[in-house]
Amino acid sequence: MTKLRIGVTGSGFMGRTHVEAAHRLDSTEIVAVAGGSRAPKVAADYGIACERDVESLIRRSDLDAIVISTPHWLHADEALLAAETGKHVLVEKPMATTVADSKHMLETFRAKGLTLSVGYHQRFRDSNKKAGELIQQGKIGAVRCLQTSALFDIMAMRSDSGFGGNWGWWTDPRSVAHLINSAPHTVDLCRWWFGSEIKSVAALSDTFREENPNENTTMSLLEFDNGIMATFWSSSVAASPGFPGEGFRFRFMGDNGLIDLDPFGKLLLTVDGKWETVYEQPPVGFDDSNAAFGTRRMQAYCDQMQAFVDAIHGLPEKAGTGEDGLAGVAAVIAMLESSKRRETVRMTDIN
Repeated sequence: MTKLRIGVTGSGFMGRTHVEAAHRLDSTEIVAVAGGSRAPKVAADYGIACERDVESLIRRSDLDAIVISTPHWLHADEALLAAETGKHVLVEKPMATTVADSKHMLETFRAKGLTLSVGYHQRFRDSNKKAGELIQQGKIGAVRCLQTSALFDIMAMRSDSGFGGNWGWWTDPRSVAHLINSAPHTVDLCRWWFGSEIKSVAALSDTFREENPNENTTMSLLEFDNGIMATFWSSSVAASPGFPGEGFRFRFMGDNGLIDLDPFGKLLLTVDGKWETVYEQPPVGFDDSNAAFGTRRMQAYCDQMQAFVDAIHGLPEKAGTGEDGLAGVAAVIAMLESSKRRETVRMTDIN
């Protein structure tokens, strides 16, 4: 089978991640990169072309697909240009920064018969897959409640010179909120595990510890259409070293037992009064620039890239789809709107 020829927009941490994933696979050929101050270095490291700008890269005739990893507000325009030139797209989450842009992307790719995948790599972590299997097998009975958290310290990450780059996008109003970076993974995993959509949202959002026009902390209550209740606590300014195991955490309460999932640690199950370790994730190193491109972290991105390739070739879609991307953006907008209004927001009012 001919290799899928790929170009990547964005040369930061995630841009290099996708270049590395395409480089590792036999089914893909990484051809070019563009965008950001680090593009020349990435191109030199992988022996690929460095285009003068993103538009030039997207318009190249020797590419089949574009992976988008630029700042959030650029995703929609880049994806639509890729569709105009007949290219498939894997776009990092969030899919876009508005529901309207997300819908436009989805409709455009459908009309052109092109694949639009969204970067929900957490679907490919073994811990999350195994948790989903436990839920779908009914190990704890019907799930009733879920407690989730996504807490980290952006200040500590900025101080790691290995991540480098310009963090100006973080405080750019076009970025909308930290929440649009944080919540899509949680929303996607819940929809994926439960086979259910969010029905309503109540949330409070604010900004602490930094000068930033954008939200950096939110606490929310989510109602799913199958009756599951979920809380979600997101913050990018939880002071180091943070709460142990709360960087990304899910606690499920079912009729017959409990599941405690730390996707970067242990998956625990209890149905008989004792906790059992079902799986333990080897250290991924996502927050350590020296370890971030090792196999343990990269495997999920490689699997996601392969799923993107498979979808293009007509195989069942295992990567996040445009519909999944839209759902994540809509949930975030609903949370922010709920905080603004100080009232519960129904998803039908957002979509």
